[in-house]
Amino acid sequence: MLKEKQTEILAFFDQNKEAILREWRNSFLFTEAEPYKEKIREYAEALFNVLLTMHRMNDQELLAVLEKLALEISGERVIADINIGDFVYNVNLGRTVLCSYFSKSRIPWSEIHESMNRINFCFDKFLFFAVSHYTEEKNKIIEEKTIFIDSTHQDRLTLLGQMTSSFIHEFRNPLTSIQGFIQLLKADYPNMRYLDIISSELDQLNFRISQFLLLSKKELIGKEKEYFKLNKLINDVLNFLYPSILDGKVKIAMDLSNDFTLHGYADEIRQVFINIIFNAIDVLNHHVNENPTIEIVSFLENKQKVSINISNNGPIIPSELQQTIFEPFFTTKKLGTGLGLFVCKEIIEKHKGGLSCDSKPEKTTFSLTLPLATVSNSMNTLV
Repeated sequence: MLKEKQTEILAFFDQNKEAILREWRNSFLFTEAEPYKEKIREYAEALFNVLLTMHRMNDQELLAVLEKLALEISGERVIADINIGDFVYNVNLGRTVLCSYFSKSRIPWSEIHESMNRINFCFDKFLFFAVSHYTEEKNKIIEEKTIFIDSTHQDRLTLLGQMTSSFIHEFRNPLTSIQGFIQLLKADYPNMRYLDIISSELDQLNFRISQFLLLSKKELIGKEKEYFKLNKLINDVLNFLYPSILDGKVKIAMDLSNDFTLHGYADEIRQVFINIIFNAIDVLNHHVNENPTIEIVSFLENKQKVSINISNNGPIIPSELQQTIFEPFFTTKKLGTGLGLFVCKEIIEKHKGGLSCDSKPEKTTFSLTLPLATVSNSMNTLV
């Protein structure tokens, strides 16, 4: 009896096929950029034909037919690069049109209920297959583009490292000679004016080009790690930056814990402190503040790590930039390279530590963590 009713319902839809498809197609939503308008109309008829023959198939066969049709359509949606939402809307329009024709069939609802459930099953599964495949293909495209961008970006960094390494080594030769002659002049003419200023400016220049040199792996050839004291390193950095600190009228407030011993490349860690503190001085110089202050605090985080917080009371860094500032080539300065903080993070992570930024209206803090040197080895080395 049920099969007879289904046959009757399907016969009704078969008789009204052209009218149903015409009403469905006339309701389609298309964008101006849609390249497959005619094919979509053909796919509507293909889906309708599946509904007309669904009573001849078991669930497995029906799902296979629906999935094949859905994959073909979703593949074209990916090529068209048009939002999948329009497609879902157009498919559901067919469901709505079919429901409206059920009411015109004069067949009692109790008799068409099972067929309606079957039709809804087909629409739901068809949409599931199409949207799932569309999403998978889109994700593949995004992943491929991301890999390409990352690869291109890495190639750019590698080339930059090779270029800067070659250029800066050549640049440093005359710079070293000039610094040597400055020292000779100081020895011969201890009262000569401006020699300290010239020497300080040359040190600043050396500090600037060191940022680029640290991008090159070649700099590590022949270098060996050493044991060094944290507090001494920080004091050396402050002495080096003293002219800039004095010029900017910046107050330095320090609360350093025990003089922890670290193990690594002291010159690179020194460069990190120079970059971060010099950036803070620069920020405070460009910000109206009656009491420009840089705070340097160190403390034992656990038995294996030391934390160093370098804070300044300059302007807040927007939350969306607090992670971006560590990316290469990102800078807010007109003449900035965007490499300073990137290099800092690379160095700290290479030393098995961490570097992060937290900025609030009252102050901005760069937090560093570094592993402590093992006690036995460091004691023997530093005695």
